[in-house]
Amino acid sequence: MNKLYNQISSLKTEQVNKNSINIDQSSTSEILKIINDEDKKVAFAVEKELVNISKAVEIIVAAFRNGGRLIYMGAGTSGRLGIIDAAECPPTFGTNSEMVQGLIAGGKRAMFDAVEGAEDLEENGQKALESINANSKDIICGLAASGRTPFVIGGLKEAKRIGAKSVLITTVDKSQAIENGANADIMICPNVGPEVIMGSTRMKSGTAQKLVLNMLTTAAMVKLGKTYENVMIDLQMNNTKLEERAKKILINICNIDYKTAEKLLIECNGHVKSAIIMELTNCSYEKAQTLIKENDGFVRNSINKSIK
Repeated sequence: MNKLYNQISSLKTEQVNKNSINIDQSSTSEILKIINDEDKKVAFAVEKELVNISKAVEIIVAAFRNGGRLIYMGAGTSGRLGIIDAAECPPTFGTNSEMVQGLIAGGKRAMFDAVEGAEDLEENGQKALESINANSKDIICGLAASGRTPFVIGGLKEAKRIGAKSVLITTVDKSQAIENGANADIMICPNVGPEVIMGSTRMKSGTAQKLVLNMLTTAAMVKLGKTYENVMIDLQMNNTKLEERAKKILINICNIDYKTAEKLLIECNGHVKSAIIMELTNCSYEKAQTLIKENDGFVRNSINKSIK
C-alpha cells in the first residue's frame, strides 16, 4: 500500500468525527452548533501546549534582540496564517517588514490561489529559505497541521543545516510528526482531534495555529517593550485610523485633550512612545529618545527612571 496513503490515513485530522457524522442531514442551526461545540475544544488543546509555546517565545525574543528574524513556513491554510501574522506585526507593533516573515509553498500567488504540488518537495522549502538568506540568527517556524508537509520538513532540515533554531506547530501528536519526518527544537502540538469535516484543516487545526501565532508574536512584542500596560504603543501611523488610535492612546494614558495629543504627535514625529514619556515626565523629545534607548524600549521603565 502507498506510504503517503498510510501516513495520511493515520492522521487524527483525517479521521471521521463521530460528533458530526450526521451533519449532512442536519438543519442550519444544528450544523452551526456542531461546529461551535467542536471549536470550543481548540483553546483547551492549545492550553496544554503553553509550556512549549513559552519556550518558543523565549528563543524568538532572544533572536530579535540578536538581529534575527522569525520566519514562518507553511502550505495552504497554514502558510496563509503565517503570512497574515507576519503582515500584521508592522502596523500593530511598529516592526520593520523583515522582522517577521511568512513563506508559503508556491510563493505569493499561493496566498490567493491554490498552487498544486508546490508543497510536495522538500527542496522547495530549502530554496524558499535560501531566497531570503536565512541564517543562524533566525528562528524558522514550520506550520503543518499534518506534521508531514514536505515543504515544511525541507525548511526544518535547512534550519538545522544553517544552525538556526526551529519551531514546529502541528495539530498531530509529536511522536506522529517525528515519525512522518518532521522535527524541530521546539514542538508545539495542540491535539484538536478530528475535524468537523474530515480533513478540512482550515477549521479546528487552522484555529489552533492562529491562536498559537497570536501568542508567539504578541508575547514576544510585549517582552520587547512594545506595549505600555496592555496598550500597543509602538504602532506606525500609516493610515488615518492609526493616526486617530495614536491620539486616543495619548488621551487615555496621559489624561490630555485631543488638541494636546495632536500637538504632541507632531512634536515627536509621530512616535507614540516618545510622546508618552514627554508628557508624563515633562522632558524633551531628545531626552525621551535617550530614555527609551537606555531602558531597552520599555516606556514604563523609562518613566520610572526619569521620575527617580
